[in-house]
Amino acid sequence: MPHKNEIQPTPDNQPETNTQPLNEQTNNPLHGVKLADILEYLVEEYGWQELGDRIDIRCFTSDPSIKSSLKFLRQTQWARDKVERLYLRSIRR
Repeated sequence: MPHKNEIQPTPDNQPETNTQPLNEQTNNPLHGVKLADILEYLVEEYGWQELGDRIDIRCFTSDPSIKSSLKFLRQTQWARDKVERLYLRSIRR
């Protein structure tokens, strides 16, 4: 019989487990790729000027830097989505 101070397993106090199938992330080409690596690749591939022409956001067109762009992209999902799509198109060519 359990002691009165012992926590009994219930759905509420069970540790969370990742129920996502492993192959779901395996098929994600962005899995394990850091945003900084994506941005550095795109800057090297296109340069800031062309990157700003392809994705019209101020952090690419007005005094661009990796640091300021990363800050903006981490806070702005729509812009990050555009950067990730361009990256995926670029690596598939």
